[in-house]
Amino acid sequence: MSRLVAHLAAPVTHEDHAQGRQDAAAVTLLQHGDYECPYTRLSRHSINALQREFPDTVRFVFRHFPMAEIHPHARAAAFAAEAAGRQGDLWTMHEYLFEHQRALRDADLHQYATDLKLEPVRFERDRTSPEVVRRIDRYRASGKRSGIMGTPTFYVNGVRHDGSFDVDSLRAAVATVMERPPA
Repeated sequence: MSRLVAHLAAPVTHEDHAQGRQDAAAVTLLQHGDYECPYTRLSRHSINALQREFPDTVRFVFRHFPMAEIHPHARAAAFAAEAAGRQGDLWTMHEYLFEHQRALRDADLHQYATDLKLEPVRFERDRTSPEVVRRIDRYRASGKRSGIMGTPTFYVNGVRHDGSFDVDSLRAAVATVMERPPA
């Protein structure tokens, strides 16, 4: 069983990007991730498995934590995801960025927006907007306050999961939370 220790500095709000029914979710699995991080990409398989296994129990929340010092295109990719989100297509772009992780330059991001049939002028405007930049900076700052040193970093109901991100470890963390009586 994994050990849960540190707490999330900024609680999940309606402004977070979430998948799953908030009203039915007993567990919120939050990930701080980086689109250029190969481990964040790999963790998607575990997340997808848990979402299939617990569709009404687990809500998934993603927060950007671009580690630009080692992943030079991660920040631009996060901006692209947010810009797609402003057109209602964050999750499609989210998956697309991971599928095309080795090609995250500006021209690539513009092509992905075209592939997803996003309005190109709006996409470019939103991608560089002060609101998008502030949002990414807020996520990064809250991650630092939470003690995040790398990606992916997971929290289960606001408590950091220090175990592996394989599906069995994350399932055990989710099960532990589900077994606790409500406070």
